[in-house]
Amino acid sequence: MPLPPSGVPEDRLTLLRGPLPPKPYDARKITALTTNPGCDRRAVLDAAGVDKAELARRLGYDPRFGQSPFAITRGLAFEHLVKRDGYAELFRLLREETGAPVAEAAVTDLNDVGGNATLTVRQKETARLIERMAAGDADRLILDHPVLTLEVAGSTAYLEPDALTHRIGGRFHLVEIKSFPAIDGVADPLDVAQAAKQAAVYAIALRRAFAEAGHDPDLVADQFLLVCPKDFGNRPYGRLVDLRQEHDTIAFQLERLHRTTDIAASLPAGSTFDVSKESGRSIADLTSSAAALGAAYAPGCLSFCEMARFCRQEAEDCGLPARLGSGARNAMPGLNSTRAVLARLDDDAGPPAADPGLAEVIEHLRRAERLRRSRGGGAA
Repeated sequence: MPLPPSGVPEDRLTLLRGPLPPKPYDARKITALTTNPGCDRRAVLDAAGVDKAELARRLGYDPRFGQSPFAITRGLAFEHLVKRDGYAELFRLLREETGAPVAEAAVTDLNDVGGNATLTVRQKETARLIERMAAGDADRLILDHPVLTLEVAGSTAYLEPDALTHRIGGRFHLVEIKSFPAIDGVADPLDVAQAAKQAAVYAIALRRAFAEAGHDPDLVADQFLLVCPKDFGNRPYGRLVDLRQEHDTIAFQLERLHRTTDIAASLPAGSTFDVSKESGRSIADLTSSAAALGAAYAPGCLSFCEMARFCRQEAEDCGLPARLGSGARNAMPGLNSTRAVLARLDDDAGPPAADPGLAEVIEHLRRAERLRRSRGGGAA
């Protein structure tokens, strides 16, 4: 039985998922989770390894984003191009971007270890090699698809960067290979930002691996090598991208995440996210289980979370301010319904709030409404 993302064969999270193999954590999931750290729903579903796309479909909210099979195939083909002929293109880019005289280096392929492709075995071998590299015993070694671990809300995530270079200029560099193009040396800023977020997740995990081995985490470079196609062809292009800002932001958000095991333990008995055909779980069972987990919906969730359309409908039904965006949510702290807000905008509407902080928020909103009307905004 494959290990769930929590690394525990049998626990509450595994029972919530059911018999299907877990969907493992990856850098994309972690960056999405840290983008919205207050969302317990996503935190538990990811920690349990639930297939969120299938769950959303079962609930009647088919996700409307994701990589196409064509894009995935193209990405794998480009990565193979970068690494073929003894990683010749990767060495060329390292020479050009770092100024290091990289003529050749030994490469250890960690896609499997002696034919064993399990994440735990690959991670142990990665840790052994990182110890050698940090100690200076393997200065000319490049790791292909090393496996790192990172604690995420009390669960263990297994992460797989494309490559880790040998020591260049005294530091080790992560390599991310992407299939989006760089036209005239400029790639789409949103694509680059997303790649930087993923590289930052890997850097956090790698720094912790160095620290656990008793070595200076600053041996990990503050830049990563981004490799993508040049212009409209397939010739690899590379440049170093700074990841310090993304690193600090994601590290801070990781510290804010609640422990998913504690959240899962508080769910009602009988809660389930088992979407296997054999389970026969009804839509009502799945809906009530999802509703029992607190969500932190915002419109931006639609671009990265499979459950976003379900959460949006829930926010609409409840009149949550967050459905209007983070600005509206932040302007109305403590108020869980825009309908309740509208009812209180008139000075004489409703009893005063018992909570002094809430009363202050309501008074600010009333002032804003009076100002809007004085400038010709009309009635609410």
